[in-house]
Amino acid sequence: MDSKELICIVCPMGCQLLVQVEGAEVKSVRGNTCPRGDAYARKEVTNPTRIITTTVCVEGWDEMLSVKTAEGIPKGKIMDCVRSLKNIRVKRPVHIGDVILEDVAGTGIPVVATKNIP
Repeated sequence: MDSKELICIVCPMGCQLLVQVEGAEVKSVRGNTCPRGDAYARKEVTNPTRIITTTVCVEGWDEMLSVKTAEGIPKGKIMDCVRSLKNIRVKRPVHIGDVILEDVAGTGIPVVATKNIP
């Protein structure tokens, strides 16, 4: 049985977690002070994901538009995500929550605006 040490990032407590793994199965999680820590550890060990935040260009505007994935994408797709947004040019106006890219890097997850631009 393998052990993995993690620090929970779900809340500001930063619990130090010890995850016991056998093969691809999580056998136990210790160190969490709430159920969210247990869920985080299990997901991080078996299918780690990250929400990606970046910027894209806006046509006819000096500022960049901040965007993010609507939910976490698999860690292995991060660079594909960034590459797929590199040449995106958005037309104004843009509102928070507008979908900028429907399906980033074949994940089925959209990229949305996090800023209003008139």
